[in-house]
Amino acid sequence: MSAWVDHNLHSLRVALKRLTDTPLASLFTVLVIAVALSLPAGLYLLLANVQRLAGGVPTEAEISLFLKTGVGPEQGRKLAAQLATRPEVRSVRFIDRDEALAQLTAAGLGEVAASMPANPLPHTLVVIARDPAPASLERLRETLAALPEVERVNLDTDWARRLAALLELGRDLVALLAILLGLALAAITGNTIRLQIYAQRDEIEVARLIGATDRFIRRPFLYFGAIQGLAGGLAAWLLLALVALLLEDSVARLAASYGTTFRLTGLTGPESAALLGASTLLGLLGAYFAVGYTLRGLDTPR
Repeated sequence: MSAWVDHNLHSLRVALKRLTDTPLASLFTVLVIAVALSLPAGLYLLLANVQRLAGGVPTEAEISLFLKTGVGPEQGRKLAAQLATRPEVRSVRFIDRDEALAQLTAAGLGEVAASMPANPLPHTLVVIARDPAPASLERLRETLAALPEVERVNLDTDWARRLAALLELGRDLVALLAILLGLALAAITGNTIRLQIYAQRDEIEVARLIGATDRFIRRPFLYFGAIQGLAGGLAAWLLLALVALLLEDSVARLAASYGTTFRLTGLTGPESAALLGASTLLGLLGAYFAVGYTLRGLDTPR
């Protein structure tokens, strides 16, 4: 056990020395890895912030209930109070027909309203559901349409469906981009390892002649790939944090112009750990396959 620990510590020191011996090349490799990781991670953060912003938008989907002509204002207010007690309803607002006509006039249609012999608008209830999901809204619409006081129900869920579809498309793009760039990251690490093996071919041949196994030779390169991946993950995390810091004031001003407040959020603790773990694992896998393939290609005795 002691020998295994000593050899692993030795392999780790060798890997760190190889990084410090070529600082410029190592720096460029880490930066390339950081950019490859920050693209899917940045898109993931963008989707998370858009979803959080959409969840806090004050203009929610409204279900408009146009009451029948024979329904008076008192009966309409009583119906509004009854609907407000339903568990799937967040709030209900009663709009008197005279109030609706005043809103129509304020909207610039005063001449049209004046030309009408009587107010043709019905009393209206505006219902906001607790669950903004399109399927839940549709179920609530069908329930409210069956009420005897209701003449017609208007529900516009196109925005909800479009937003859900866009977010789903974004998640698929994040997954696809993460896979493609993960393969690129492994290829970058593997190519770096392969070049190092060829550069140290003479040392490897001597080590084999004195009895070194491929596992013994492979271990420092595995540490090298894992360290490169971890460093790339840390650089990607710092890059995302820097981008969020640079955009923070602009996003705050944009939100203020719409009368709201919004702050960009970065990666959480578990998400940061997942990013670093994935980058380390990809670097390790790239090194493992590159070392195995390259050692098999060397024309030296085992």
